[in-house]
Amino acid sequence: MADTLSSQPLPMRLTRLAYIAGILILCITPFLLVFAISFGEKIEGAAWVWGFELDNYKRFFVGADYPNTTSFLYLKFLWYSLYYAMVASILAVATSFPFVWLMTRLSRRAQTCWLIFFLASLTLSEVFVVMGWDILLSNRSGLPALFKETGVTEWLKVTGWLDVLRDWGLASPRNVRFKPTEFATILTMTYLVWPYAVILLYPPLSKINNEVVEAARTMGAGPITVVRTVVLPMVRTPLIGTVMLLFVFLLGAYVTIAVFAAPDKHTLSISVYEAVRGATLNAPFGSAQAVILLIAATIVLVLGRVALGNDEGTK
Repeated sequence: MADTLSSQPLPMRLTRLAYIAGILILCITPFLLVFAISFGEKIEGAAWVWGFELDNYKRFFVGADYPNTTSFLYLKFLWYSLYYAMVASILAVATSFPFVWLMTRLSRRAQTCWLIFFLASLTLSEVFVVMGWDILLSNRSGLPALFKETGVTEWLKVTGWLDVLRDWGLASPRNVRFKPTEFATILTMTYLVWPYAVILLYPPLSKINNEVVEAARTMGAGPITVVRTVVLPMVRTPLIGTVMLLFVFLLGAYVTIAVFAAPDKHTLSISVYEAVRGATLNAPFGSAQAVILLIAATIVLVLGRVALGNDEGTK
């Protein structure tokens, strides 16, 4: 690399060095600081001090009072972080794929209009989206109230479906209840990244040659068969890549979890904020949780990359 830099003109070398320095300062340095802070020690009644203790990591895995008592609370938060993000990202890709495929069959002008619409929707913040879904799913003024006024709730009681919804945690003895539930949490997170899924899947699907599709149709394959046997194998790598990208994005979701998830089903993003900015002001423990979440996300991404590599090797 040194030989390559020395053979380049001085302005280009300075530009590349500035680019590398920018990456180090803006990207790598914050991660190193979080990692270093995670070994610090919280002083009761005060701030924290630098150190090299593993107590924060021990507290995460087995609780602060181990071996007297064992707690897996933060491991449960980690599980819900991965669970919500993975399920929502898979649902977003699975539901956006047929839409994007049909969109690519439209005229170029219609495709442009749809893309502009979804790009414009990305300007909506998570707070704005969650506010809309909070009103829609509100127990007093949203869909449950609408169901009660229109007689849907009474019909659910008569047919026995209200008891089924109660078993699923989506109803109370009197009416349908959408929050706080896993259903509302995953639904809102899926909606949050749905435009991203459309935009990411559009380029690979739009590049599929129509002649390949027509050839499969002339051989007697129906539309669903064409998608399943021709289109899906051609875009398998972009599909998995989109899921992984949305998964990483949703790991940091905060407002959605705070509004729609029950307190015992919160994620590490909530726990990290409460540790760093809450009443405890325990930055070392919050940093340790952030490091563990980063490691878990990296493991999932590596597994996804391995799956892609194995898939490419079998072709």
